[in-house]
Amino acid sequence: MDFSLAGNWVFLVLAVVITAAAMYTVSTRNVVHAALALVTTMATAAAIVIMLGGEFVGWVIVLVYIGAVVVLFLFGIMITRAQVGKATALDHEGNVRVMAAVVAGLMFAAITYGIVELFGDAQLPEEGVVRTVDIADSMFGRFVIPFEAVSFVLLAALIGGIVLARRDEER
Repeated sequence: MDFSLAGNWVFLVLAVVITAAAMYTVSTRNVVHAALALVTTMATAAAIVIMLGGEFVGWVIVLVYIGAVVVLFLFGIMITRAQVGKATALDHEGNVRVMAAVVAGLMFAAITYGIVELFGDAQLPEEGVVRTVDIADSMFGRFVIPFEAVSFVLLAALIGGIVLARRDEER
């Protein structure tokens, strides 16, 4: 079997998994199941990016999105004391769901058509691969001030979340 064909099959399987997990994330009524489906979505996105040669971006997705954002999401579920075992009822009528599915399908078809028409025969460049070391040198050399600024913004958001959670317990 040709490796590029095997790569295409792997990409197809990952695309189906990420689509199913993303649809389950936004359609489930259980918030914990939504968080776990979000983990699956992010892990599959990281696998696709790594498969396409973006190892740094793939591992950043794993560390930042799966390691931090989803953990904070689950932490928020625990702080708000959301009902974990029960699924909350949605207040949408059946017609709204059908219309949303139709609009989503049309958008998917339009985006797919546009991508295939514009990039159907595009190939990944063979030269010019950026190494993780080059990105690290740039991030901690030239862009160290913006990197630290973003770190402080994230720290402030974390402290703000803790303050809001503790205020709720005092009442």
